[in-house]
Amino acid sequence: MINDLNLDDKHYKPNVVYNRISSAKNALIGPAEYKTDYAIQQEDIRANRPAIGQIYENYVKRCFRNGAMDFDDLLLKFYELLRTIPECLSRYQHKFKYILIDEYQDTNPAQYEIIKLLGALHENVCVVGDDAQSIYSFRGATIQNILQFQKDYDNVKVVKLEQNYRSTRSILDVANEVISHNKGQIEKVLFTENAEGEKIKLVRTLTDNDEGKFIADSIQEQKLRHHYANKEFAILYRTNAQSRAFEESLRRMAIPYTIYGGISFYQRKEIKDMVAYLRLIVNPRDEEALKRIINYPTRGIGKTSLDKLLLLSNEKDCSTWEILLQAREHGFRAGTLTVLEDFVTMIKSFASMLEKSNAYDVAFHVGKQTGLVKELFNDKSTEGIQRYENIQELLNSIKEWTESPDNEDGELVDKSLGAYLQQITLLTDADEKDVDADTVKLMTIHAAKGLEFSCVFAAGLEELLFPNAMAINTREELEEERRLFYVVITRAKQKLWITYANTRYRFGQLVQNEPSRFLEELPAAALDRSFAGTKTIPSRPSQSNWGGYGPGRTRESKPERTSGSGSSEKPSYLAPKPSVNKVVEHVPSPGFEPSDMTELEAGQRVEHMKFGYGEVIKVEGSAHNPIATVRFENNGEKKIMLNYARLRIVKS
Repeated sequence: MINDLNLDDKHYKPNVVYNRISSAKNALIGPAEYKTDYAIQQEDIRANRPAIGQIYENYVKRCFRNGAMDFDDLLLKFYELLRTIPECLSRYQHKFKYILIDEYQDTNPAQYEIIKLLGALHENVCVVGDDAQSIYSFRGATIQNILQFQKDYDNVKVVKLEQNYRSTRSILDVANEVISHNKGQIEKVLFTENAEGEKIKLVRTLTDNDEGKFIADSIQEQKLRHHYANKEFAILYRTNAQSRAFEESLRRMAIPYTIYGGISFYQRKEIKDMVAYLRLIVNPRDEEALKRIINYPTRGIGKTSLDKLLLLSNEKDCSTWEILLQAREHGFRAGTLTVLEDFVTMIKSFASMLEKSNAYDVAFHVGKQTGLVKELFNDKSTEGIQRYENIQELLNSIKEWTESPDNEDGELVDKSLGAYLQQITLLTDADEKDVDADTVKLMTIHAAKGLEFSCVFAAGLEELLFPNAMAINTREELEEERRLFYVVITRAKQKLWITYANTRYRFGQLVQNEPSRFLEELPAAALDRSFAGTKTIPSRPSQSNWGGYGPGRTRESKPERTSGSGSSEKPSYLAPKPSVNKVVEHVPSPGFEPSDMTELEAGQRVEHMKFGYGEVIKVEGSAHNPIATVRFENNGEKKIMLNYARLRIVKS
């Protein structure tokens, strides 16, 4: 239907349009009202999608013509049936004399109106819900349904279920205090006969990576001291993009984990797409990377052309990249040939940056020039915003990698893009699919509703992150964010940690964070405050070059100079570690050109761009991910992933 109206489906993305129509149906707004509602039309005009109303009308007609309904129609059409046909309403009112509804705080306007119609005759309506856990407005739910229930019916009896059987008294005291700041609520005070329990640990960290490391360290400590199983821990966060730092820290400590209700950071589609571009420019022979992105974002290289490239590659026993370099010799049509050559030119231009630009500058340029970042930025659906945030977090990770010290404990660290890819390859094992397995659970707060854990880490309590920057414009939005915080707190049975970072990278800039306003609402007597930091950070963050895709100007961050106790003396854990056996970085030989790694064998002498000269001890690993052990003259023995290596075989 988008195509029928000659609209650009890159701008009128089907999922964005469908979500808009779905929201209208859940609010009982049909096509005619949609097209004449001034506020709705202004929203669509501001989003530069003024034709959604016409698409909605055509969609409804098409469904009717085909005798089809979507999920939202099950509610909308049933409501229209009850409202317009008295005999039908009477039949169901007499059939259902008693109506019981669970999770009433999560109902939407359509469900609310259906319940009112069905319950109007007998008024035997029993609803169960917790207004303090109304957190799904983005799905169309409205807290007003439960708040105004007592006004909708006569002789309403309210039964408050205030006794809690899950959490300690300390945890409930904090939860009660937090939610008391909401005006829109049914007042209640939770209590328990459980033990007092430990104080809530409020932990400030220097960086978001320190936050991840602190949480991983704490989990390990609790397991050793108190014999908790992995599955008794949960790390909860506001946005999916935050999971990266926790995943990396847990993997480095060999602590198994599961992304509950989601996919691990490096397995997300947008991350795999971006990483595939980076893999290809480091190693053009990487066929899997090439196949993944040769036509993403769409550039007119269809399946037929790709199949032909792969067939020629097999016939000639060479890489697909080599076929692309010789595309003119293989009978492609003129239009296809132009697109293929443009793709080759683009990848070559990216690869040419490797010698003169750092990993972040290369990655940023790739994201911008391919159109990948812009495509995600333009998708304003909930899922689209999450994907865009994930790409930001990947670029933040590369920026942090680039700006971290080149020398740690006297050992030279390769800061090239290839080295970064090698590092994250080690962090991308297969996801754990069994949610009941003995693993630490990572999830967004929305996914955590209804669950409970012995030990909970509520991470990222920083202003504009939690509460989220997109949800602080009205009192209603802010109160839903506070309900999210309440949900986090009440997931914990025995122990609760609340953490926040002084700084984190955003849009390629190191940003100084304000603690979340919610932290000011915590009762001081219930808190055990501490600080965790492990390394210095750049005192002058680089200027962002995100252009139109980033936020406005942010304050320059400064090095942390105070300990948790407020001392002005720089704490010992922030002092730079003494360098041992410091090595002078290798200067590549003139005309350095990486060799074909398929020819690498044990015993060969090689030159590495960073580590210098060395001897190959052995080559091992799988065919698609070979690893060489090299003993360098000045840098000792290292494992090198050959897919990303910048090695030159020194001919004798």
